[in-house]
Amino acid sequence: MGETVIEKIIHHNTGKKVKPGDIATVSVDRVMIHDIFIPFVAEKFEEMGFQKLWDPDKVVLIYDHLVPASQLDDTRHFHTGDAFAEKYGMIHVHRSDGICHQLMTEAGYVKPGDVVFGTDSHTTTYGCVGAFSSGIGYTEMASILGTGSMWIRVPETIKVVINGKLPENVMSKDVILRLLGDLGADGATYRALEFTGSTVEEMSVSSRMTMANMAVEAGAKCALFTPDEKTAEYCNVTLNDYQKSLVGDEDASYCKTVVYKAEDFVPVMACPSQVDKIRNVSELSGIPIDQVFIGSCTNGRLEDLQAAAEVLKGRKVADYVKLIVTPASRKIYRQAIELGIMDVLAEAGAIITHPGCGLCCGRTGGILTDGEQLYILTREEQTQMNLKPGQSADGTGQIQETAEGTVTGEGLEQNGKVNINTADESGLTTLSGIGDTRAKAIIAYREENGPFATIEDIMNVSGIKEGTFEKIKDDIVVG
Repeated sequence: MGETVIEKIIHHNTGKKVKPGDIATVSVDRVMIHDIFIPFVAEKFEEMGFQKLWDPDKVVLIYDHLVPASQLDDTRHFHTGDAFAEKYGMIHVHRSDGICHQLMTEAGYVKPGDVVFGTDSHTTTYGCVGAFSSGIGYTEMASILGTGSMWIRVPETIKVVINGKLPENVMSKDVILRLLGDLGADGATYRALEFTGSTVEEMSVSSRMTMANMAVEAGAKCALFTPDEKTAEYCNVTLNDYQKSLVGDEDASYCKTVVYKAEDFVPVMACPSQVDKIRNVSELSGIPIDQVFIGSCTNGRLEDLQAAAEVLKGRKVADYVKLIVTPASRKIYRQAIELGIMDVLAEAGAIITHPGCGLCCGRTGGILTDGEQLYILTREEQTQMNLKPGQSADGTGQIQETAEGTVTGEGLEQNGKVNINTADESGLTTLSGIGDTRAKAIIAYREENGPFATIEDIMNVSGIKEGTFEKIKDDIVVG
């Protein structure tokens, strides 16, 4: 019986052939701790009685979530992290150099075939270079710091085959969102996603990074791409025989195989309030946009910023729309400056921030106000702001997720109002006082009587009275 990629990595690491469901103890090649978790890791580490790190060179501490500090207690995380690093001889400490998941591969900490753990769910990102990487809690991290090992249950593998050429304006974000919609938010729970096919082979490492990053949104334990020459160049390595072998065998056992034709993909969007609520962008006209966010560990790379700049060149962000751009690292920031990308974005009216996770944490700007709509290139904003998924700080705003080419174009084209003749149920429910029942009634009325001639005609719909109309009249148009 052949082996899947994850089985080959664990086999190489432990020296034992494994199968799904086996419990294996792996030797860890690298770990990442970010600023949110370092106080808890440090406390648990000393509570367990450890006197030294198993290997200080294999530990990376990254300050990216809480910078710049926006709350008094944030500085405690910095002081604790600094003290821990000094006490135990940690040499890899990054301060505002970029987002942890970007830095781990960009700075060369992760290599193809490695076993890596981090205190963040999106640690699955490093599968873009063929590493087994997964998120863990601070207790598990403290244990690794003292022992250098971690037990895991060998996951089953879902094989994802994508062949062909992606249509114009379709990006890897559209691919992974479509997959999430098909699998569901729990469709890959504790399973490995193994990506293969000619489409995947043509993708850049950055595009693969987006897909590996979001695999966890389907519950995946890890996501894996076969290392190739693009991987070798990105990681600045020459692939050895082991790394070249990280291809799923033809006779390997998969719990599920999903096959796509690249030509069938279209731009899509994850709509409130679940990441697997996927809609074609073509179906979502008429939804107002208040804020657009391009960045994060999912979509803050150079090719993302370039795609946005191509749409925005010579144009302006629409009035009353906030466009916030966050490069994933200082290196990417500098590259974007050198290539003139930042000039284009700034001239268009973008607000450009330092590299970091602050916006996704709801820490350093960009929090929505009452009723606002945010279009983002990452899901983290809606899950880490201490908000319900899809909601703003007061619980009424809506967050939607898409690819950068789509979101910048939409931000320019929309006038901030809902077209009641074209908006679907999702778009209509963004209006104050229009819930699912009234939205369905509006659509049913349109289908029976044709388009509304004036905005006042919406009061002909059952359940929509003058009071409701007064609330929404400034936010709707007909056309």
